[in-house]
Amino acid sequence: MRIDTEGAYANLLLPTLLERTSLDRRDRGFVTELVYGVTRGRRSCDWLVDRFLPDPDRIDPTARAWLRLGAFQLAFLDTPAHAAVGATVESAPGKLKGLLNAVLRKVAAGLPVTWPDEATRLSQPDWIIRRLTGDLGESEAVAALEVMNRSPSVTTRDDGYVQDQASQWVADAVGAAPGELVLDMCAAPGGKATAMAGAGATVVAADARAGRLGLVAANAARLGLDDGRLVTIAADGTRPPFRPAAFDKVLLDAPCSGLGALRRRPDARWRIAETDVEVLAALQIDLVEAAQALVRPPAPSTTISPAPTPSSSPSPRRVAPGTRSGGERCCCPRRPTPTACTSCGSGCPTGPSPRRPVVPRAGQTPGHDRSRRHDHSCGRPASQGPHRVRWGGRRYP
Repeated sequence: MRIDTEGAYANLLLPTLLERTSLDRRDRGFVTELVYGVTRGRRSCDWLVDRFLPDPDRIDPTARAWLRLGAFQLAFLDTPAHAAVGATVESAPGKLKGLLNAVLRKVAAGLPVTWPDEATRLSQPDWIIRRLTGDLGESEAVAALEVMNRSPSVTTRDDGYVQDQASQWVADAVGAAPGELVLDMCAAPGGKATAMAGAGATVVAADARAGRLGLVAANAARLGLDDGRLVTIAADGTRPPFRPAAFDKVLLDAPCSGLGALRRRPDARWRIAETDVEVLAALQIDLVEAAQALVRPPAPSTTISPAPTPSSSPSPRRVAPGTRSGGERCCCPRRPTPTACTSCGSGCPTGPSPRRPVVPRAGQTPGHDRSRRHDHSCGRPASQGPHRVRWGGRRYP
């Protein structure tokens, strides 16, 4: 329920909750399959049960969660009806037992079903179906989305850290080596940063969301990397508080739509609106340019995108390592600096970190985080100019 009602991330919340239980590995795997599967299949499960509800819009969120859980087992895990219905009813709160028993038995009796459309069958928002079909064609789009609905395989690194294989390949591609100073610009939750630190490099793990840096620090401590090999800093990647050409290598895993990672991020499809894709693409270009300016020349530039379609990825402008992209910008991405910001009307200093652009929700327009001033991400006033940060006796740019 916390995923639906509080906006919790399934891939962050579930492992934490499972650590507090005494479930064995097999049972943990089954719980993970249920949570991820129900989250992915929310639209499909709702359609299955709503046909037998007198007023679906008035169903309590708790009842809705239990109905989805039972429907998912019946329709997608091929669990025998008596087992799926019985276990769900037995585990649910007493006041819901009658409703669950009646509705789930009707769902079971009606299987298999003829789905009303592909979006419902694949449990995807309409816009994702439309966008991928336009980019890939109907057959390839459906095939891709069917794969993304399957449970991903679990891979574990040699140090015991559980990480997606593709993420491991990205960290390996950086080639971080002992003696090198490496920046991970969008580091949370820390999988790639810890991999590079484990390879012997000194890693600065930055992220705009200070709260998520706690995940990086916790993972580093668990792996024994909190000895100075990995340090964290809250920083706006579009205006990083580092000197140009300060790092041997920079890894940028930029915020994205998540369309290429729906398989391992079951809730991503319900978080992203179609308008977010263009906003995120503009932000990615700014981040790529900032990242390139931080690499010591000569340095190769490699862009890796997991996005499944061309329209989901930006085509970043190339700038030479160690240089700026040319011209200061205001806090509105992709616009030249005016005397005042053309979006919010505020003056835009030419100094460090401006307000971060806010990714709008559906129905909103791009804007700004008005709780922050045009200052450094760490809170230092822009009027005081650039600064350096010191960790553990070592000065970093």
